Amino acid sequence: MKLYGIRNCDTVKKARKWLDEQGISYEFHDFKKDGLDGARLSQWEKAVGWELLLNRRGTTWRKLSDEVRDTISAQSAHDIMLENTSIIKRPVVEHEGSVHVGFNANDWATMIN
Repeated sequence: MKLYGIRNCDTVKKARKWLDEQGISYEFHDFKKDGLDGARLSQWEKAVGWELLLNRRGTTWRKLSDEVRDTISAQSAHDIMLENTSIIKRPVVEHEGSVHVGFNANDWATMIN
């Protein structure tokens, strides 16, 4: 299992704590510190869709101009997410060939078992 996110993100902290409490081993990739390549982002977009990956509730989204937000497309979203990984909904988990976005303990328990 590989968990992608930002170390200081509250949701990522909850997810990591939950995994630790369950005794589940995982590799953590901080894409704020370690970066994110376009090929990986494209894989996620194909697996779950760019709309799910784009966090429209955070401050990074709100800081975008109205014009950018109103005309968002798959390509512009991809470029924005690569340029500023803070706008990606977190955490992103790769597990047994599938991709999951966000944290919900019940969903994760089902995913892992």
